[in-house]
Amino acid sequence: MPDSKRRTRRRPGPRAVADLRRAGGFGRHDLLVVTTTGSGWVDPAAVDSFEYLTGGDCATVALQYSYLPSWLSYLVDQYKAREAGRELFDAVYDAWSKLPPDARPRLYVAGESLGSFGGETAFSGEYDLRNRTAGALFAGPPDFNTLFRRFSDHREAGSPQIQPVYKDGRTVRFAGDPRAAVPPTDVPWEGTRVLYLLHASDPIVWRGPHLMYEEPDWIGEAPGDDVLETMFWVPFVTFWQVTADLPFATGVPDGHGHTYRAEYVDGWNAVLRPTDVSEGELARLRAVMSPD
Repeated sequence: MPDSKRRTRRRPGPRAVADLRRAGGFGRHDLLVVTTTGSGWVDPAAVDSFEYLTGGDCATVALQYSYLPSWLSYLVDQYKAREAGRELFDAVYDAWSKLPPDARPRLYVAGESLGSFGGETAFSGEYDLRNRTAGALFAGPPDFNTLFRRFSDHREAGSPQIQPVYKDGRTVRFAGDPRAAVPPTDVPWEGTRVLYLLHASDPIVWRGPHLMYEEPDWIGEAPGDDVLETMFWVPFVTFWQVTADLPFATGVPDGHGHTYRAEYVDGWNAVLRPTDVSEGELARLRAVMSPD
């Protein structure tokens, strides 16, 4: 391709915004920006739950940034995930910010696994998430996620690594089972809500290079409900044990490992705070998202 044509080629972020505008997405009440996992996959439960809980008055935009499957993108395509997440959100936000304030949809962000990594990269930290979105839901964040690690590493003393509390939970909170109250339960969760869903048994969340040479806090803390109490840390060995779990992380029942289908219902319910959805409707929606 000649250099002149390469330079004029439109980038995917603006093209996605053009499609979103053509489809009337900016005229909806709620708008969801999703960063995909590699080949363009988005968990249907994440979008379906969002659509149901917003009454269908919503739009979702995402883009494919790789032809590699999710697990391979996780290992070798992190740069593309970072660039895609930043470019897509910035392009949507640029168009959104030019709308009259009273005509803008509520703007949300979501991503699962490598998609959460890409979704985070558009933001510098807690205040940026709070100021530029109405809420965010990230599921199964990999250990190398910049913001996830920052929030977790700077958690309040006494809060466990598998469910950290960051800055009194004023914006960012964590849940393994969002059907239960999301801690800290004694502090109001006002304004923008950013929720991370993470299972104690999800190897994608806990596998990191530091696991080779440093015992993580979660080993010495009370284990999650689906983690053996007898698990202990051995230099290098534990890293490879957790690595060996990666190929099987999605082949487990919902609510364990790297499967978050039913959790999306309660996760979005916590972030969106709909006032007209009953507990019975939530239960039926969980059954639809996770029929097994």
